[in-house]
Amino acid sequence: MKNTEKILYFAYGTNLNKKIFLKKYKNAKYLCKYILKDFELVFRSIYRVPDIQRKRNSNVKGIIYEIDEDTEKKLDIYEDYPKLYIKKFFYKNSKSVMYYFMKRKTHTVKPGKYYLEVMKNGYRQNKFKFNLKY
Repeated sequence: MKNTEKILYFAYGTNLNKKIFLKKYKNAKYLCKYILKDFELVFRSIYRVPDIQRKRNSNVKGIIYEIDEDTEKKLDIYEDYPKLYIKKFFYKNSKSVMYYFMKRKTHTVKPGKYYLEVMKNGYRQNKFKFNLKY
């Protein structure tokens, strides 16, 4: 029998774009917008991709999706887990919420144009104010 355990996943960066995300991951279910406090969004690596890091009095805008194990496996491939990103967790209403966190904290860089455009669209879709200074 297949395990159908549901996983809560906090998406930020390009995965804020619901149209792309829900088309790519058909079993995912949008639950709510969420603000992760005391973190900031940055871009790293030669790929200039989004990452988050702790920063007091800052926040990261995101979405919480409910995903299944198949979707998590597909996300692991997309996020290059565990080579580029690792998984971390926080709790919301006593439930564990998974997110991807860059394994090696290289210096920050300007975002790649593709990532920035996809993110801007995601911010608009979710009625988040886009206030990245790039």
